[in-house]
Amino acid sequence: MRAAPICPRCFGPLRPPSAWSSAWRCGPHGDVLPLQPPRHPSSAAVEAISRNALVPVWLPWPLPQGWLVTGLAEAGDGRSGIRATVVAVSGPSLTHGPADMLIIAEEPGVGLGAGFAGLEGTDPGAGFDEGPYHAKIDVKGHPAALWCVDAAPDRAVYVGEALGNWLWVVVWPAEAGYLITLTDLSLRDLRDQDQALDLPFGAFSPRLGGEDA
Repeated sequence: MRAAPICPRCFGPLRPPSAWSSAWRCGPHGDVLPLQPPRHPSSAAVEAISRNALVPVWLPWPLPQGWLVTGLAEAGDGRSGIRATVVAVSGPSLTHGPADMLIIAEEPGVGLGAGFAGLEGTDPGAGFDEGPYHAKIDVKGHPAALWCVDAAPDRAVYVGEALGNWLWVVVWPAEAGYLITLTDLSLRDLRDQDQALDLPFGAFSPRLGGEDA
């Protein structure tokens, strides 16, 4: 039996739509877009999310040496459409063993990136981008600025904007944040049709498990 959707902000249970409301509702956070159960890495999962997503499905490509695609997830439902996407990749870190990275695209207000970052609100917070940017990442051939935000101490979190949506990159452990600042990452949108990527898949990432993230 497929697991129930959960809150994208706190990963808690939701009250499903009813005769009185068409929205999914979280006790602490009110009406939210439901975070659907994560998808194990496969070509079918990539196709399912890419076909229906209203926001980009970002993948670092080429992947860092030794890295694999380890899962996907989406927030939304048949009524709202997919308004947030997550792609998980995992691989070796230069200094601290294995590392995990989530690349999240979402419309403003969804709160999924903030949830994975360990933040209370739905966005990075006022003034996060007032100072100089901390990293730049190539997005479909164009540079996008990212700022590091204070988050849970076990992870590094960078956030910016791309194609009118929030772009979050969350990395475990925190020391592996060098992947954002010191490597030349380039993002592809898996929705684009003019590409043939031979994606390497690995074991499912536990970082997509919501409460275990």
